[in-house]
Amino acid sequence: MQATETFQISVDEAGLQLAADGSLRHLLTLKGLEKTLLIELLDEAQRFLTPFGAIPARSRSLEGRTVANLFFEPSTRTRASFDLAAKRLGADVLNLDVNTSSRKKGESILDMIYTLQAMHVDIMVVRDASASVPAHIARNVNEYVSILNAGEADISHPTQGLLDLLTIRQHKGRFEGLTVAIVGDIAHSRVVRSTAHGLNTLGVGELRLVSPAALAPDPDELPFALLTDNIDDGIRGADVVMALRIQRERMDSLEGIPGMDEYFANYGVSAKRLELAAPDAIVMHPGPMNRGIEIESSLADSPASVITQQVTNGVAVRMAVLERVGKTMAAT
Repeated sequence: MQATETFQISVDEAGLQLAADGSLRHLLTLKGLEKTLLIELLDEAQRFLTPFGAIPARSRSLEGRTVANLFFEPSTRTRASFDLAAKRLGADVLNLDVNTSSRKKGESILDMIYTLQAMHVDIMVVRDASASVPAHIARNVNEYVSILNAGEADISHPTQGLLDLLTIRQHKGRFEGLTVAIVGDIAHSRVVRSTAHGLNTLGVGELRLVSPAALAPDPDELPFALLTDNIDDGIRGADVVMALRIQRERMDSLEGIPGMDEYFANYGVSAKRLELAAPDAIVMHPGPMNRGIEIESSLADSPASVITQQVTNGVAVRMAVLERVGKTMAAT
């Protein structure tokens, strides 16, 4: 039987992300990153966007570099967008998952990482269901290797946070004075934790987190946000409304979680409820969507929805992050 690995919790992941000169070496979390750096990454991502039908933006900035996508947890959007992002920057790309990795056979994660280092892999994109895995790897790789967090337990998903921020800025032009409502399973959402910290750093007016009590976070975890279990109060006057995916298995395993029909009635983001929001409110969802549970299908496809734009922005954001750490490598 494979022994369970334990990983040291980093107390300063924000500091761990930066090289000695202050440039970005790893991306593990948005918490603690400077406002200037976040804005620069958003600006760089915007530069990689082209109109639909046009040839996607490309560069050779990572030519000669190798990017390994290490997905020890299933993913479609994040993995595909990192794959496309790296290839559009000219990198060689290696895709691995738990079903084909030696980790499944009992090899420690660091032994696997050291093997990839020996193959001259420069950037490792890591997604794992366990907390602290990306930081654990980042503390132990050679100085010329960069680690990017592609989703860590319920802790962090920084590139998702960045693409959410980019989408909001595209449609609202600012963060100051905005009211953002996020509705759903807050307690178990890595998306919320990254997007919330980014919004706070960029000066959002008010952040409201809406969920049943059983899916609410610890009040001390995100002290800058308003927690409520009343969706109407949460959405009222909001400029941005984001619905989160409800994991169906939690509806049976946790007390206080309503069934699917009851959940939609009490917490589903619908066109009727959106009437309480600001007249020009946008609707977001990190995907994948459970239509008719956390979000009304017609609303997801409505003019208010920017969900497909989030997907588009995901590739651009990951190109910006990959290029930024590539520049740090080049200066090493």
